[in-house]
Amino acid sequence: MATWYCTREHVKTALDYKETSRSDWQIDRAIEAVSRDVESLCHRTFAPVQATRYFDWPNAQRARSWRLWLNQHDVISLDSLTSGGVTIPAADYFLEPVNDGPPYNRIEVDLASAAAWSGGDTHQQSIVATGLWGYSNDETAVGALGEALDASETAVDVDAATSAAVGVGSVLRVGEERMTVVGRAQLDTGQTLAVDLAVQMSAATVAVQDGAQFAVGEVLLIDGERMLIVDIAGNNLVVKRGWDGSVLAAHTAGAAVYTPRTLTVQRAALGTTATAHLTATALHRWDPPGPVRDLTEALAMNSVLQKSSGYARTTGSGEGERESSGRGIRDLRTQVYNSHGRKARTRAV
Repeated sequence: MATWYCTREHVKTALDYKETSRSDWQIDRAIEAVSRDVESLCHRTFAPVQATRYFDWPNAQRARSWRLWLNQHDVISLDSLTSGGVTIPAADYFLEPVNDGPPYNRIEVDLASAAAWSGGDTHQQSIVATGLWGYSNDETAVGALGEALDASETAVDVDAATSAAVGVGSVLRVGEERMTVVGRAQLDTGQTLAVDLAVQMSAATVAVQDGAQFAVGEVLLIDGERMLIVDIAGNNLVVKRGWDGSVLAAHTAGAAVYTPRTLTVQRAALGTTATAHLTATALHRWDPPGPVRDLTEALAMNSVLQKSSGYARTTGSGEGERESSGRGIRDLRTQVYNSHGRKARTRAV
């Protein structure tokens, strides 16, 4: 699965879509398509990828003899750098622009050192750089593993904080390994409804045995009804009833409480290696740049709505009816290109 720049849950919440396999399939396809569209618009990818890149030297860039332009290969950090088979120590080169990066768009040899770019038997692929490539490595600590993992497991139990903070499409880091969330399933929390719950929206307090085992933003499943936790007071969960298109219903004390804390993940994502992890190992979520996430979400929403209308969305009625033009999306595309698009280099004559 390629990296998405928003999650399925972001789009479904914005659209107020009912939880069905049909809508999931439509939304997933839309997010995948528009994520690639955003990359095409900006002429770069954004997720951090552990990889080795190869560059010719001399190359056709007409750059200064100490400078290597990386073009579309933004770099966040380097682990090793060789030129013509000779290692260049980290102290002998600079990642630039030093005051603005990462990401860095060029590598410059320190002119005060003895290092220099050089070719091998030929100029082809004579520079080899290994490191973390991409636009950003901004992360948020979101919780911890709820179980130990071996190197092959793809069903991962997580804690309440993680369940509330991630969705399908999120990229998680555990130790040095990254994982992409590709699905979610309900997990029995081991707790039950402490008192009856009436079939009315105003009955918004769910009493449980231990409120500390839940998190604001987490979604409960009791019988067939989903509920969004908006606040927690002691052992009482304050919720929005009938969440995610589920049907409001009465529930009796003793009903089991489930939450979507089992994540189906793609292991060893973004160039990392699958390894074993201990219970309670911290989890970190990679966060795409805010404008990029917003544009991806807006384009995905528009794609889903256009498909549902047969690409015939209009505004107004009668003589005032007009085809829906999506001016807001056009403005957002321009904003994202201006702030995060890779521009052509220019130089004065």
